[in-house]
Amino acid sequence: MSAEPLDRRLHAWRDDLADARLKGRVKAAAFVEGRPHRIAVPFCDLRRTPSDDGGVDTQLLMGEPVRVFDRSGGWAWVQAAFDGYVGYLPESVLTPDDPEEGEPPLRVVAPWAFLFSGPDIKRPVIGSLPMGARFRSAETVEHGGRRFFATGTGGPFVLATSVGEVDAPATDYVSVAETMRGTPYLWGGRTPFGIDCSGIVQLAMMMAGMRAPRDSDMQEAGLGRPLAPDAPLRRGDLVFWKGHVGIMRDGETLLHANAHTMDVASEPFAQAIERIATLYGQPTSRRRPEGVSPQ
Repeated sequence: MSAEPLDRRLHAWRDDLADARLKGRVKAAAFVEGRPHRIAVPFCDLRRTPSDDGGVDTQLLMGEPVRVFDRSGGWAWVQAAFDGYVGYLPESVLTPDDPEEGEPPLRVVAPWAFLFSGPDIKRPVIGSLPMGARFRSAETVEHGGRRFFATGTGGPFVLATSVGEVDAPATDYVSVAETMRGTPYLWGGRTPFGIDCSGIVQLAMMMAGMRAPRDSDMQEAGLGRPLAPDAPLRRGDLVFWKGHVGIMRDGETLLHANAHTMDVASEPFAQAIERIATLYGQPTSRRRPEGVSPQ
């Protein structure tokens, strides 16, 4: 068995059941192969326990792939493919994945995309998709000089201007994060409906074709390269505190989802350091993500 304990946030492992890939590394009564599925609703909470009262660790977006290891009492125990996070979600939010179809090629690039009942902005809105939600369009319709994608057979429809191709990422992850200024702070949130400090880092980077772990301690442990405490900061650098992370908009301005203003806010970095020091002390590290150039 592994001498180093595994992080249960990132390894599907319980005393009664575990991911077959962990056989020989952990003890469990049984091991199973995960079955591929995708998220079939705009977004859903991934919980620590199979209960509506269970704490929310993160959220998964429509079209994201997961591996399902167990189903019981209306709940599924899964692992997200994008960042490896393990938890529970309602079985009803899942649809079996067809590997032959490949990845859904389209995703929402606006903070939100309205779901119209028909291909017309005057038709009723029956829902919305958050930034990063993926789908495969059943048809494209032109109406009133606008183009719409159907998210299923016969709809609903989203405006093409709210959508982009997955393989055409944004060029600047900070610009993506900046579009979420004013988004309410929500522990475990990962959408423009509500988001937390590490969630905005991960979502913005994902939209720019970059991978980031989910939680701030994971991001601090290995995202990009460390900077000296006195190194000049620039756009795209990350600053970490114990349990918190923020994104530098430039050398002097911090953008972060925070529980002080209870939203995604921008403030002078020096002011943030002074204010946060009373709660979490001084920054624990600064890191520069790979592939980010100052703009």
